[in-house]
Amino acid sequence: MEFAQVISGFIVGTIVGITGVGGGSLMTPVLVLLFGVAPATAVGTDLLYAAITKSGGTLVHARRGNVDWHIVGLLAAGSLPAAALTLFGVSRLAPGGLGEASKLITGALGVALLLTAAALLFRHRLLAWAKSRRENELSPTRRAQLTVATGAILGALVALSSVGAGALGVTALFLLYPRLRAIGIVGADLAHAVPLTLLAGLGHWWLGSVDWTLLATLLAGSLPGIVLGSHLAPRIPERILRPTLAGMLVLAGGKLIAA
Repeated sequence: MEFAQVISGFIVGTIVGITGVGGGSLMTPVLVLLFGVAPATAVGTDLLYAAITKSGGTLVHARRGNVDWHIVGLLAAGSLPAAALTLFGVSRLAPGGLGEASKLITGALGVALLLTAAALLFRHRLLAWAKSRRENELSPTRRAQLTVATGAILGALVALSSVGAGALGVTALFLLYPRLRAIGIVGADLAHAVPLTLLAGLGHWWLGSVDWTLLATLLAGSLPGIVLGSHLAPRIPERILRPTLAGMLVLAGGKLIAA
């Protein structure tokens, strides 16, 4: 079982290295559907897994000046309180532990996967639409308000499902900041994901839904996979990868919602 988990971590890590997305959206359903891990434990463990793996990418982008910390701060102003309140609310609804809220978490995960698949499939159309509306740009105050609101939605979604900080966050930032370079969008999204997944992961640990042995096993496979995927990325056409990944998410999301 542990060897299979290492291999799964390696495969998911490779996909993350190639596409830049797929950590939470692939790892959590793999743990639930393939290994039978309780939904709450899968989410909590994956959140800390994401915090660790995305820290390295954030450092690289920060050193290269690709992180707009103002945007990161606005997102965090909405996401961190929302994540904390979401976990508190779930703990109140399920005083016996997050295991009692497995149906809620499984449903949230399924919905998050379907939204992520849609973001992957229609990203180019959304970007084209956002660029066409540059003449009607939002005022700085309105954009800031919408960024905080976007952070709050992502915070609640990530706390419940561990999914949303990748493809959904990037797509939302492209729509809000169409003039920002793509590399700056990715850098801001990564930097925001680290404190969000860390806070949510620690919240799940406090609620007793983190498997530390499983976390170490996943990291043992995923870290080499991310390195390999980063080297393979320039050689694999995105037009093949993106629909394939979206299709996998639709299948997993549909199965979780139907469960």
